[in-house]
Amino acid sequence: MKLILLNKPFNVMCQFSHHPDRPTLAAYVDIPNIYPAGRLDADSEGLILLTDDGKLQNRISHPAHKLPKTYLVQVEGSPSREQLEQLRRPLDLGDFITQPCTVKHIHEPDWLWPRQPPIRQRAQIPTSWLCLILSEGKNRQVRRMTAAVGLPTLRLIRTGIAGFSLESHPLLPGEWLEVKLT
Repeated sequence: MKLILLNKPFNVMCQFSHHPDRPTLAAYVDIPNIYPAGRLDADSEGLILLTDDGKLQNRISHPAHKLPKTYLVQVEGSPSREQLEQLRRPLDLGDFITQPCTVKHIHEPDWLWPRQPPIRQRAQIPTSWLCLILSEGKNRQVRRMTAAVGLPTLRLIRTGIAGFSLESHPLLPGEWLEVKLT
């Protein structure tokens, strides 16, 4: 059984099959018969777990297992206490209501790599960093949550899944590491 940690670069499709317009995971990992355990949108970066074991893939990605996932989010604006509290509580996004989550206003981590291409900068509007820990992960959920409270997401990086993180397993975009399961 293989378990691969990959730091998925920005603008890469979270699939191994060919995509007509964008690079895929196949451009970074050349190991046969492995598959992503979960997904990240092309415009999101960060930790993806890959495995060749279907049961492990299900344990990692199925919502019933509620594995915590950690995201660093650069948002437009400075969050108020009220906005942070709104993000922590169940939030109605129209088609579903989020589960409660952990949210902290943080400084940009010093170990974080610069994004290529860089995010847009506006001289009149500050940006801030949040750390969100969710036990669910619906389509574009973090982006929708921050937008719903008036803090549009500029950059989204998944840094942790369960006990694995890019802080404890430093990988630059496109780098991967096979980890031993005990």
